[in-house]
Amino acid sequence: MNNLIAGINFDDLQNAIPLNQIFKWSPGGTASSQVGTIISTILPYLFVIAGLLLLFYLIYGGFHMMIAANDEKGLAEAKGKITNALVGFVLLFLSYWLVKLVGFILGIQIL
Repeated sequence: MNNLIAGINFDDLQNAIPLNQIFKWSPGGTASSQVGTIISTILPYLFVIAGLLLLFYLIYGGFHMMIAANDEKGLAEAKGKITNALVGFVLLFLSYWLVKLVGFILGIQIL
């Protein structure tokens, strides 16, 4: 086992996996700067995924509303789904601008 560990060059292994290019951090950086760059890298993708989920949820609520044309209980459920999707849109919109505002106040580029 010791021969196996002695035969691994960890510097080459670190260069083979370019995480510092993916997450834009340097190995000598502080932990908080590395976490910040990971969050800055992942956050735009999370907003896109949340927007797509919002779109599908609105379509699902509209489809449910069409199916439950005369059923009062079904219409109430569909309206609730659409209302929840719109509340989710407002929260997504506010969170996006809150992130932009915090980035502006702290002087960092988050998105």
